[in-house]
Amino acid sequence: MARMSTEDVSKAREKVEKEFGDIQKNLTAVRSVLHDLTSAGPFDDVYELLDRLESTAKKVRKGGAFGSGAKGHRKALEEYRQLTEQPVEDA
Repeated sequence: MARMSTEDVSKAREKVEKEFGDIQKNLTAVRSVLHDLTSAGPFDDVYELLDRLESTAKKVRKGGAFGSGAKGHRKALEEYRQLTEQPVEDA
């Protein structure tokens, strides 16, 4: 198998960091729905709020309106880990 350069590893690392940053930004939506849920009173539709929380978390996890989601981060992280397990050749 071909040896990877430090440039390849650097690009893979940047992708992991970008995907992670995107997830962190998108967690704002999860926090917002969670806030609504924790602020709910006995006469609020808690079932609906839980449904919104689940739906929002799923979008962050799998992507959709939020981009590639945590699924993209997982893929980028796997690629990075594969590269860093191999000997690295300076460019």
